[in-house]
Amino acid sequence: MSGKYKNLRFALVAASLVMSANGYAQTVIKGNVTDNTGEPVIGASVIEDGTASNGGVTDIDGNFTITLKGNSKKIKVSYVGMKPQVVSVSGKSVINIKLEDDNTTLNDVVVIGYGAVKKKDLTGAVATVDNKALTQVPVASASEALTGKMPGVQITTTEGSPDADVKIRVRGGGSITQSNDPLYIVDGFPVESISDIPASDIEDITVLKDASSTAIYGSRGANGVILVTTKGGKEGKTSVSYNAYYSWKKIAKKLDVLGARDYANWQYELASLLNKVEDKYEPYFGSYDDLDMYDNVATNDWQDIVYGRTGHTFNHNLNINGGTDKMKYAFSYARMDDKAIMQMSNFVRDNLSLKLNAKPTKTVTLDFQARWSKTKINGGGANEQSSTYNTDKRLRYAIQYTPFPVAGLSTDTDDDDTTNSSFYNPVTSLKDNDQRRVRTTFNMSGAFTWELYKNLKFKTEFGYDTYKVDTKRYYGTTAYYVQNVPSSENQGKPAITLTNQYRTKFRNTNTLNYDFKALFGKNSKHSLNALLGEEYIVTKNETMTNTVHGFPKTFSANDCWRLTTQGTPFQITDFYDPNDILNSYFGRVNYGYDDKYLLSATARADGSSKFSDGNRWGFFPSVAAAWRISSESFMKGTEKWLDDLKLRLSYGTAGNNNIPSGLLVQEYVANSSSWINGYNSYLAPSKTMANPDLKWETTVTRNIGIDFTLFNSKLTGSIDGYWNNTKDLLIQYPVAGTGYDYQYRNMGETRNQGLEFALTWNAINKKNFGLTLGANISFNKNKVLSLGDMESIDNISTQWASSEIDQDFVIKAGEPIGQIWGYKSAGRYEVSDFDIEASKAQGKWVLKEGIADCSNVLGTSVRPGSMKIAETKAEKTGTITTADRQVIGDTNPTHTGGFNINARVYGFDLTANFNWSVGNDVYNANAIEYTQTSKYQYRNLIDKMAGGSRWTNIDANGNLLNWDNAEELAALNANTTMWSPYTGKYVLTDAYVEDASFLRLSTLTLGYTLPENLTKRAGINSLRFYVTAYNVFCITNYSGFDPEVSAIRKTNLTPGVDYSAYPKSRQFVIGMNLNF
Repeated sequence: MSGKYKNLRFALVAASLVMSANGYAQTVIKGNVTDNTGEPVIGASVIEDGTASNGGVTDIDGNFTITLKGNSKKIKVSYVGMKPQVVSVSGKSVINIKLEDDNTTLNDVVVIGYGAVKKKDLTGAVATVDNKALTQVPVASASEALTGKMPGVQITTTEGSPDADVKIRVRGGGSITQSNDPLYIVDGFPVESISDIPASDIEDITVLKDASSTAIYGSRGANGVILVTTKGGKEGKTSVSYNAYYSWKKIAKKLDVLGARDYANWQYELASLLNKVEDKYEPYFGSYDDLDMYDNVATNDWQDIVYGRTGHTFNHNLNINGGTDKMKYAFSYARMDDKAIMQMSNFVRDNLSLKLNAKPTKTVTLDFQARWSKTKINGGGANEQSSTYNTDKRLRYAIQYTPFPVAGLSTDTDDDDTTNSSFYNPVTSLKDNDQRRVRTTFNMSGAFTWELYKNLKFKTEFGYDTYKVDTKRYYGTTAYYVQNVPSSENQGKPAITLTNQYRTKFRNTNTLNYDFKALFGKNSKHSLNALLGEEYIVTKNETMTNTVHGFPKTFSANDCWRLTTQGTPFQITDFYDPNDILNSYFGRVNYGYDDKYLLSATARADGSSKFSDGNRWGFFPSVAAAWRISSESFMKGTEKWLDDLKLRLSYGTAGNNNIPSGLLVQEYVANSSSWINGYNSYLAPSKTMANPDLKWETTVTRNIGIDFTLFNSKLTGSIDGYWNNTKDLLIQYPVAGTGYDYQYRNMGETRNQGLEFALTWNAINKKNFGLTLGANISFNKNKVLSLGDMESIDNISTQWASSEIDQDFVIKAGEPIGQIWGYKSAGRYEVSDFDIEASKAQGKWVLKEGIADCSNVLGTSVRPGSMKIAETKAEKTGTITTADRQVIGDTNPTHTGGFNINARVYGFDLTANFNWSVGNDVYNANAIEYTQTSKYQYRNLIDKMAGGSRWTNIDANGNLLNWDNAEELAALNANTTMWSPYTGKYVLTDAYVEDASFLRLSTLTLGYTLPENLTKRAGINSLRFYVTAYNVFCITNYSGFDPEVSAIRKTNLTPGVDYSAYPKSRQFVIGMNLNF
């Protein structure tokens, strides 16, 4: 080969090598990251701009090294709580970067209906809780995490069972007989509850409180809207987090009951009053002279036996997320296994969720999410607030059962063969009121978003939701149900009910959103955004109940459930709700000028199948305006301390169609029975009379508010005042004499008005130190303005005492909802109230003239020591009657609120959450049952009825004192304060209405996060260990188990009743948060 060709080949090879070297050139950049005080930032993310994962984190000194592989010549530096920076490194090999604190609280994005806005641009009354507040403290459900954190949002855990209802009220609620529950929206889809969603899956929660915010949801937003956004995938390398905790818990408080001697002594006195000592006392307890032997008798703590076991909870969840700019994903699994404090009670919940986001093109986005939850509740731990059978009374026998075994009367085991109907062994009662409940939910939705034109987006969403509950109930031989409901030949024999409830919901939403900023230009002071939408929702409900009576007496719960053919079919009820169809059209316009003047207008038209053609459509408009005062020229000079000051005004309407479907025409139920005309099946009309004239219940809201941010976002807060009227109330109207129980009608009006204050102070925000304090307080006052044709709704009864207390609540025009109705106590009858000479002459106790007689109310003749009731009726008759009943309590609080403390020092963090309620009353029905005999014998009492405290009618020798010993009887009781427990029926007086004000330290958490220089070596991003205490203390004057209770009948009419509720526990937790 010639030399020139050799030279040419050499030149080509050399050139290619040079080009190759340039193509694979890599630049190494070293640097240091500090904060604005010069302290190194440990763990700051340093990534090559334009890539998803090429980079790392800073070390303990804030140093980093990164090798650039692309052509961007830029790096992106970020750290939680600081402003991210994109820095050019062109021509540099060493660079130092200073990150500033991110105080852009005002630019936080807040989710609202069918969209999101910056917090600073809000015009409505909105409250938010972020993921940090939800996950910092381990909770069983997201609802619990909200307690005490939001003004205007009252959250009550109605009792202590694992499946207890968490009642949420937004600004009081305006309905009387219908639900005041808010609308729950999870990732855009309406759901019944958020109790089955683990708090660890939630990104944030937003509560919309006024109509300018809720009107976009029209008929469903009258009671407020709670928007839940679950965690989605994030751009970057796959991250894995595992959170787990283990807890143990014990009952928080027990009631003291009579000891052995006091109990035996009282049984002797009761038998003496009944003149049945020989028949009712001596066969079981011996003679009165043997009373001393009970001084050393060991007693059973039945509360401890039933509720006293140490409960355990193991909760763990796994989250995986990551993705690229084209595809993001998030997956989670959570499980909670709860062994409750009550015998034979446990709770297990499993959750799965998947969330995908894809961007196949610049103009198209695809979203998909699916959630599945399965909850199993065994035993008496299931929520029973809508039932009036003995499972609602699971506590009573733990108090009332004999404190020691009485031969022929009671036992100390769970094998109680006695036939005394006054009470049953508490463990036997639990077994005879057993149940199994499985609740399964599945939600799936997908969305297609297409940017048709610049800033013009079309979005269509489809969703499907299922809710299924299978319940198996067992009523054993001691259950109230089997003693009263079955036919005579099957009474006293076990019975079961098998209930299957199934609901499906389909949703399609289409929206068109346009942001006009491109038309106005970059430098325009105007901003305008418009939304148009259409929504279609179909809900189907079916409930089937199969009741079987008359199983062999030896059959256990499992025997009955497995061998259903061994019983007698009693009734099969299959109820199909007519489809609930809601068709809606809505729109919203947001306008802003110069970032100072903001205006939002919303309108929604809803057509509901629950109403007839003439009333089917409801129109719900709203308007809100805001003025950023801090941006005005006359506010110059305040910039150093005032970041933002905004005035908000709003007015709007929202609807409520929260009534059953099918009320326009007469409904029939398919029943199966063996006792109607000898036929086994028939169609029976429902108990509700049809009403084709029903129309929308409408709430009109007015709101004025101020938002402020001070001192470089260190102090933020808000003040809101509101005035809401709900008219055309959907009320169950009694229609006696028609063959029906009631008819739904539009009648009446209610009002809620109040003030809300919220304040957050970010006192310290340094690298190794931090302190944040938050507080909120809410005042709400409700009033019934009108009840249409009625002056009041009477005969409202909790039914806990059957017909003995036939009314214990009342609703009157001009008064608030939740007033307790009963007698005013006058203490007790003293000996001086009786005419001794007349008593001697007639051989019975005779009251003096002018002293009212309440024998009819007590169900027995009065005597010294009997409960005394004031005669309050206008025309005095000298006899206490039902006309003497009056309002004796109000279950509405004057104010509620909470405050929290969040502190951190180096790797340690401390969180304390308090909540309170002031001014509300509790109706202590427990105390009535535990301090009055009614018609029952042998039941134990609480210790306020111990000897020396209560009135006694017997002397030290066991003699029943009467008018012949009047002076001795008076002297014997000179130092006692309580009346005699002896009554013929239960009586409600104001002595059983107690102040339920409280201050509770609901959670206290101490955590420690290991230093990153240690965890990084193990490939761990962060590792935190913590301990938490729940229900640490509760300061209250309430004498019952817990002042925060509403445990009987799931209705607005009877709130704040404490009767046989599942006691609350005190819980201690150890756990960890692990992130890879």
